[in-house]
Amino acid sequence: MAELLFGEAGTIGTADVYLADNRLNLDVFPNGISHFFVLYNTRREEMQQVEFLRLNCNEEQIGPSLAIIPELRRLKSLVLKGGHLKDEYGVCQRGLLAALPVEFRHLQHLTHLDLSFNSFISLPECVTELKELTVLLLCHNQLAALPNSIGKMVRLTFLSLMSNQLRELPSSIGELAALQRADLSENELELLPAEIGNLPNCTLLDLSGNRLKTVPSSLGNLTSLGELHLHSNQLVTVPASLARLPNLFRLDLQNNSLRSVPPEIQNFPFVHLKGNPIGEPESPQEQVCAKPKEIQVRNLASDADSFTITAEGCKVVLPCGIEIHFPPEAVSLDVISCCVTSPDPQQVKLRHHDFLLSRVLELLPHGIQFEKEVLIWMPYVPPQSDRRREVVMRTFSESWSDLDTKVFKSPYMACCRVLHFSWFLVISRLKENKCTVPLEGTRLFSSVDPNVKVTFPPGAVNESRSVKMQVLPVAAEELRELVDDQDTVASLLLCLSQNSTDNFLKPVKVQLPLPPGVTGLNLDRSKLHLLHGDPEVQDWMDITNQVVLEFTHLYAVFEVNHFSWYWLWYTTKTYVGGIAKKVYERLRKWQVNFVALQRKKDPEQIFLQCVPKHKVESVCKRLEDRYRGPEPSDIVEMLEGEQFFAGFEKGIEIDSDRPDCVDGRIGFIFYSHLKNSKEVYVSTIADRKTQAVKGQVSFYRGSLPENIPKEAVKKRKGPDSMWLATLPIKLPKQKSRLQNESRMESSYPPLNLGDEETGYLTEANLLSIARRIGPEWRNIGINLGLSYSQLERIGYNNRDDLDKQILEMLFTWAHNSTSVPGCIGQLIQAMKESDREDIAEEIHCIIELGKKKYHESIRRVGLSQESSNEDSAIAMV
Repeated sequence: MAELLFGEAGTIGTADVYLADNRLNLDVFPNGISHFFVLYNTRREEMQQVEFLRLNCNEEQIGPSLAIIPELRRLKSLVLKGGHLKDEYGVCQRGLLAALPVEFRHLQHLTHLDLSFNSFISLPECVTELKELTVLLLCHNQLAALPNSIGKMVRLTFLSLMSNQLRELPSSIGELAALQRADLSENELELLPAEIGNLPNCTLLDLSGNRLKTVPSSLGNLTSLGELHLHSNQLVTVPASLARLPNLFRLDLQNNSLRSVPPEIQNFPFVHLKGNPIGEPESPQEQVCAKPKEIQVRNLASDADSFTITAEGCKVVLPCGIEIHFPPEAVSLDVISCCVTSPDPQQVKLRHHDFLLSRVLELLPHGIQFEKEVLIWMPYVPPQSDRRREVVMRTFSESWSDLDTKVFKSPYMACCRVLHFSWFLVISRLKENKCTVPLEGTRLFSSVDPNVKVTFPPGAVNESRSVKMQVLPVAAEELRELVDDQDTVASLLLCLSQNSTDNFLKPVKVQLPLPPGVTGLNLDRSKLHLLHGDPEVQDWMDITNQVVLEFTHLYAVFEVNHFSWYWLWYTTKTYVGGIAKKVYERLRKWQVNFVALQRKKDPEQIFLQCVPKHKVESVCKRLEDRYRGPEPSDIVEMLEGEQFFAGFEKGIEIDSDRPDCVDGRIGFIFYSHLKNSKEVYVSTIADRKTQAVKGQVSFYRGSLPENIPKEAVKKRKGPDSMWLATLPIKLPKQKSRLQNESRMESSYPPLNLGDEETGYLTEANLLSIARRIGPEWRNIGINLGLSYSQLERIGYNNRDDLDKQILEMLFTWAHNSTSVPGCIGQLIQAMKESDREDIAEEIHCIIELGKKKYHESIRRVGLSQESSNEDSAIAMV
């Protein structure tokens, strides 16, 4: 056995060379982990006395060795490092470790642990349970966050987290009372917790190469600190307390954005400030990047759809929170039109696995370029934290394309620079990695899973081209549930694309991790299938026999000449392409419930919503104080951006004139992160004086039809059914309210609020609005600006008739506001402040419908600007 083991090493003849003085350094020998297995099987008692162990994590057998290491209970020092291999460009390759078994917590004598140059995305909890650990090295991994449990490592004196992807630190970092040296350089830190100042023994703190704009003043409490490295950040200010640290002998603030520093810092004898623009004015580019401080701010009213721009520039704030920053002399036009609308799936073409996070901003006129870059800030609905995804802004210019985007939290805003008028929105997409392939070749790694690798050999292209990579991990449990087969597993889904239609001149090598549980040792090649996909046409083809598949212990490697989607499946099933097609379609769908609730104070007001199932409980709980109704519907599946509609049935109909309503049916579009809700007012032709009316609302798949097809009503079962769900609606017996409605309607003179451009509200519209208002009319009147004495007089004069109180309040305000600019916006805002979003939305819909009809009419008679331009063009010809 010893000859078998040590003959491979060539120059090593005895096992004692490996195992000497309780030390086992196998990372310097070829096939060191193979020797590790042999030693453990042949000299187990001696192995269990080992106190120092080093293994090479670039070797494929590192995974199986993890089951043995926890048996070495006397270990004091453990080094499991990658970085022993380099690619042809001299870059150290990460090790294969991405997790540790929970049994590692039994290594209670361990004081030194080195996991550098590996593929950890999160710190295993078992590491934080090593109570005796004093040194922890995790540099050159892919850690995005640290667990709060790191605070339990109270004996830690040295912590290295250099070159990871940390964006924040837990507050428990301040519980590491014994910590003396901390290296947090080359991460993505934007903020530091104040608790970082609770490290009384810290002598060295390296925070260089991050994204810090400021640091907490609590750093002034680090009385033992000798070196503080803050160079290569984005600091714009530093606390003066740093200069008062008694033991500080090096303060490195080089290469930041400091334009001024406190005198105490500037006079500090050991400070390094080189590379800061101290005393310099801001450059024009920096002025554009930052929100202007001293610039004209214009807050648009809710009914405004245009604004003027001067040569001095300005910041325009829309009611929805969108901000547009125009630098001086950015636009040659005097007037710019803007519009914020709900997304139309005919216009907004989402890609597979995209989630829409905002409404659509349109800036007009299209086709005009800005003279300087304009900064657009758009609020968005924050998606669930997912390291596989990223938030970007998207714009339309002949086709939809993504912009370089900066994302901010508190509040959630996406920011980008643009040079054109167009449409803009915010989406969440699968994280994208891209590179430019030069003539000499290169490699592209996935930031989601660094084990996914694409190698471009020299000569693969005759001119440089851009390539992109996205991956979609598929959980093994989810896949087994979808295919109903415990033995079927699949790899992550890989999407490769390029900006050229030409094939590569030389084969490109693709490396994919094998499906979970499958290794090169237990691989049955007859079960492995490589699928090539085109999801746009819903087609997956088994190309296993068309490529040369090579296998290592953890990976499958194959070569391609063009890019597409690739997926490894391990199964005994035969028609794998058909199964993959169904699974892929299910992965794109959301499981949702439908909600139909009635307002407690006004049962004719119906709240409709389509809610992802994980949000249903919280949504219903939030609404239970104001609404009541049946339980949510059964779960159905919807695609992002899919259209559906709701139809009221069995004697109940919608009582409103709204642009999203056709023959009493309301149209919806499902977006998983936006509010798929509407409030409508219903009525019935049945006599409710003697008994309640029991009706229902049904939801159907598809765009809003003129009439519900008979087959849709009949066919209410099966996966292809248009019918989705039905919920009951009950209108109670009618009270005496509005019995003299026709008489009241005729008693009010004609009225027009607004103008042709912004749309009108007529007396008929106000009468319709009045029907939806209840006892809260006084609150609405206050928000409309009526005085308390006016409302008291209205209430007294009509003390026996609630309907007259409401109508007199509304028409009193309306007649006083006929010539007031922005009066419709005031009405919408008053309804929102009175918690009547449903009425505010209805007014908005009425106005939008009126504006649409107005613009269509002037276009028909040739008075629009577009028509004038067309006529001018014809005349020129």
